[in-house]
Amino acid sequence: MSLLKSTEAKVLSCIQNEVWSRFVTLPNQDRIWTLTLTNKTAHKPLEQAPKKTPLVMVHGFGGGVGLWIRNLDALSHSRPVYAFDLLGFGRSSRPPFPTDAALAEEQFVNSMERWRESVGLENMILLGHSLGGYLATSYAIQHPSRVSHLILVDPWGFPEHPQPGVETPAGQGPEVVKRPPLPRWVKAVASVVSLFNPLAVIRAAGPWGPGLVNRLRPDFKRKFEDLFDDDTMTEYIYHCNAQTPSGEVGFRAMSESLGWAKRPMLQRVHLLPPSMPLTMLYGSRSWVDSASGDKVAQIRVQTATCTVMIDDASHHVYADQPVEFNRVVQNICNDVD
Repeated sequence: MSLLKSTEAKVLSCIQNEVWSRFVTLPNQDRIWTLTLTNKTAHKPLEQAPKKTPLVMVHGFGGGVGLWIRNLDALSHSRPVYAFDLLGFGRSSRPPFPTDAALAEEQFVNSMERWRESVGLENMILLGHSLGGYLATSYAIQHPSRVSHLILVDPWGFPEHPQPGVETPAGQGPEVVKRPPLPRWVKAVASVVSLFNPLAVIRAAGPWGPGLVNRLRPDFKRKFEDLFDDDTMTEYIYHCNAQTPSGEVGFRAMSESLGWAKRPMLQRVHLLPPSMPLTMLYGSRSWVDSASGDKVAQIRVQTATCTVMIDDASHHVYADQPVEFNRVVQNICNDVD
């Protein structure tokens, strides 16, 4: 954990705006590692400035607040931005998780609501990536009055697992465009998830773990190479996931073979209030199928629901095309207030 702390500090040293980093303690004494960013060049007195709805960013599986390094400054230009490590990930507490899918999901979502209460946010623009998108949707269903706009970035867990031997009618297949094959790191995780916790292979590698992350995820180093000319980001990912397994236990409970969700969100997305605006962002080169976004729009017909495709971006849209990602998210936020 001390190595994670020092590596994260190097990552966050790139931030130009004012950042407040601290643990937010929940009523059950779990601690959520939290960043709050504000624009230090804004000198308008707080009592004169109109309050802007804060943007809350939720990372994906195996991630942490440091992965937003390309986005935090731009998105906090005109409103407060909060980013936190999900319960069981990064520097947040690592409690036991139940093995039941619904109970594991509820533990994640309950921690998010207790975090909101502890921080004192009345409402927010809620953005979630991958697993964070799944959990953000579940949160918005359960606490709709707290979410002014829901933004899902390449969200995990929406489609149903196709049943073997069941053919899809012509023209109704899940792939609107041909998606890239699952990357090596996804297959590597899938190969052990049924036997062990998903990230056990990284911990089992011991001192070779950082090198293994580099081999499985060489793209991470490339995504941030203009910020760091060394292995800072892959070391950050390694140290996020070399800790005692916790959140990944919850994820394992919620997923089945090859990472399909046991409780697909397409079955529940109709429970979002029709009045809640929803934007789904996908990378054009991502292995996550954007057809789920089209299905959500069909389910939420006559509501403020839209899908945005970010060109030349893979699953980590925010890091592959940060300028376009930041522009799209800023426009969404500006429409809120």
